[in-house]
Amino acid sequence: MSAAFINPLARNAIGAVNTARAIKQWTRELLDLPVEAVVCVNELVCHVPGCPPKETVVLVMRGRDTDQVSVHQAMRDITCEDLAAAFALHMEGE
Repeated sequence: MSAAFINPLARNAIGAVNTARAIKQWTRELLDLPVEAVVCVNELVCHVPGCPPKETVVLVMRGRDTDQVSVHQAMRDITCEDLAAAFALHMEGE
């Protein structure tokens, strides 16, 4: 039996999962979210001219209330301060 193919160019899946968990935890702490709130983190290719190649989208669902912020950085490069700034801008725009 042959061994499963391992893509040597693939991102480290464990690293990505841990980074997403950290971003979710920061989001919960920054917004003082209840346990029932759902936080989703996705890294997308940014197609906006002049935008960095990757953006991270954070979606917060509190019942029917939903907020979404984008940080124009790869998920692995985001700091808690970057996330706080993105949510501050989002709250100003409401």
